[in-house]
Amino acid sequence: MSSSAPLRSPPGLHDHRPATRLLASDALRGLHAHPKRLAPLYFYDSLGSALFERICEQPEYYLTRTETSILRHFAGDIAQMLGEHVLLVEFGSGASAKTRLLLDRLMQPAAYVPVDISMSALLDAVQALRRDYPWLDVLPVCTDFTRPFVLPRSPREHARAVVFFPGSTIGNFDTVEAVRLMRTMRGVAGEGGALVIGVDLVKDPDRLEAAYDDRAGVTAAFNLNVLRRLNRELGADFDLEGFEHEAAWVAALSRIEMRLVSKRHQRVLLDGEAIEFAAGEHIVTEHSHKYTIESFERLARAAGWAPRKVWTDEAGDFSVVYLVAPAH
Repeated sequence: MSSSAPLRSPPGLHDHRPATRLLASDALRGLHAHPKRLAPLYFYDSLGSALFERICEQPEYYLTRTETSILRHFAGDIAQMLGEHVLLVEFGSGASAKTRLLLDRLMQPAAYVPVDISMSALLDAVQALRRDYPWLDVLPVCTDFTRPFVLPRSPREHARAVVFFPGSTIGNFDTVEAVRLMRTMRGVAGEGGALVIGVDLVKDPDRLEAAYDDRAGVTAAFNLNVLRRLNRELGADFDLEGFEHEAAWVAALSRIEMRLVSKRHQRVLLDGEAIEFAAGEHIVTEHSHKYTIESFERLARAAGWAPRKVWTDEAGDFSVVYLVAPAH
């Protein structure tokens, strides 16, 4: 992440972050479920965003470097397919690092709309983009992109809207949720619009588990930071030493599950409510589904998208998929 001071109130910022009350109710609903769960959006406070950037640098975490190599190699092809004067909307933009590979090749993009839940990550990215691409209209939106939000109006006319969703973040959603999110993206793109999406592919389970449980312990710190954030923002009293990180491949569901496992029987208070944990009981903090090209295309069609092109690395570890929203 940028070491420079973030913009305090950048022009054109659309701030639609969920209210603290909504975060508290969502957290309590998840922690009273069976099994207990927390939404991945809780990862991305300023520390969580910084830790995720470090995860992407770990040798076991092949996803970022593999997707980046695909984008670097095929960015010209992707830009040609997208055409001129596109409005590029990125869901979960983070540091917008991969986006630059597209921006460098797109033909006169109308504007770029980074959408992210982390205000600090968003503002750092916007500051860097406005410095490096002074000709580009950057229209940031701070929100939970799984909820409805208003797309900023671009000051320039655009030929089509394109949603960019790298990182295989679509894998964090169960089938019903993934279809719902991709339908939302289709609504953003509109008829004739497009989606460029990163999709991680099924591979050896040992490699998958290692990618989400690196030897340096960065992913473990990232996972535990969820509890730190609940303590800070919602007044919970989680003992971080009482939980440990776990990443497990669930073959029947074709996904990695990231969990926080209680080391002992304990009782936690959050927003005045008590939550009991048995020894060995876990909180599911993230799913990461892995697809075949065929299974993902079925998912895309269920959400109203038409697959047009797939790019992969030579080993077939990862894919970048180009989908279009056909006119009715």
